[in-house]
Formats: sequence, C-alpha cells, structure tokens
Amino acid sequence: MTDAEWAEVRPLLPTPGWMRGRGGRPEGYCHRAVLDAIRYLVDNGVKWRAMPADFPPWDRVYAFFRRWRDHGLVKEFHDRLRGQVRERLGRDAEPTAGVIDSQSVKADAVVGADSRGYDGGKLVNGRKRHVVVDTLGLLLGVMVTAADTGDRTAAQVLLRQVADAHHRLALVWADGGYTGSLVEHCLAALALVLVIVKRSDDMRGFVVLPKRWIVERLFAHLMRTRRLARDFERRTASAEAMIYWPVILLMTRRLARPHQSRG
Repeated sequence: MTDAEWAEVRPLLPTPGWMRGRGGRPEGYCHRAVLDAIRYLVDNGVKWRAMPADFPPWDRVYAFFRRWRDHGLVKEFHDRLRGQVRERLGRDAEPTAGVIDSQSVKADAVVGADSRGYDGGKLVNGRKRHVVVDTLGLLLGVMVTAADTGDRTAAQVLLRQVADAHHRLALVWADGGYTGSLVEHCLAALALVLVIVKRSDDMRGFVVLPKRWIVERLFAHLMRTRRLARDFERRTASAEAMIYWPVILLMTRRLARPHQSRG
C-alpha cells in the first residue's frame, strides 16, 4: 500500500473497541501492516501459513481477517470506500441502479459437500458467486452458494439484502437466467424493476451486451487475484469476505490517483 493509498484508507477504517473506551486488548500490530498482509494473500494466492516474514505473524493476520469477517467490518470498510469513490466521480454515495449476475468456480478439496455442488450448465463442480454491482462496477452485495443453486433462488435472497441496505436502489439489470416469476417478485416485494437484457438469436461469438458487461468486468477482476481463481475457503462466510478484498484493493488505488477536476 502506497502512502497515498494509506492517506485515503486510514480515516475510513472502523475504530477498534478499545479506542472507544469499550475495553479489550490494544492491537499489537499496525493496521497498515495487517491490511498489506491480507492484500498480499488475496492477490498472490498463498496459504495463511506461507505468509512472508516481512508481515506480522500469520495467525495474527488471520485473527484480524476472522474478526472483520464475523463482525461485518470488512463490508463496512468496503462500503465506506465505495461511497468515497462514487462521490469522487461526481455520483451520489448511494446508487439507484445495479446489475446482478453469478459466476461458478471450481472448489478446492477443503470445501465440504454441504456447500458445494455441480453446475450442469457451466460443467463446474464447486461454488457459485452471486453478486450485485452498481453502474460503476463496484460491489453492492455478494452471496456464495453451492454451484447447483439456481440463479433465481439465490437472487431473491440477495436482492432483498441489497434492497434493505440501499433504499434508493430502484432498477436492476440481469441476463436471461433471471426471467420468470422473479421479475414480478422484485416489483411486488422489493419495489425493484428487474430488466432482462437478452442476447439476440442471430448473434454469433462474443458480443458486448449493454449493462451486462459491467458485472462481467468485475468477475474478470476477481479472477485476476489468485486466491479467487478457485474457491479455497472452508466456509461460505470466508469466501464472501475474500471477494470484498480485491474490490477494496481496486478502490484504494482509484482513490490514490491524482484527482483531476472536470471542465
């Protein structure tokens, strides 16, 4: 993490309980060093125990990751960064439109049978990542399930979570896998307009489809981080937390770029 990135990140970090007078033991390592260690692990795909000696001990880094995962702090930190990025680009902090899609990935041997399945359409034995992004491609919500879970089934749960967290969200684009009763359900239960962006029958080969390319770009970015090229996490909660970290890395780099005023 560069000094410019740290200057953007430091004010947005959740405040530890011991600094707010709520008790607890003060942390023994700088947040910057711990964040660098997690970013290194996600980007390079190493094991926790293979953490280089330049970083804090691996068990202390994992304890930090686990605490942020269990208390929702990684999502809180991510959401603060997303608001900063949107405002820096002249957008409102809260989005009004999004895109939903899913990605099936192979699972490592450590993934148990209770959270893995076989996606017959993609011919993948593993897990499925369901995500909702805003029109900038920034993450609004994520849910990890077995690969045999239907897109419409998972979307009902995920879209409810996203709608509850982002009250201004009114429009969501999706592909043909989300057609059917889900469109009526979103309008009646969630006050969301679900627009299906279909691929024409006469299209051949790769074609960039309106709005759908936004979420596909996020998937491409996730696959560039080696930890996410395959699902290595025993728990789906850890798999979901891991997805936030590459997006956090992306947003900190965007915030650290020299800001150029418009006009």
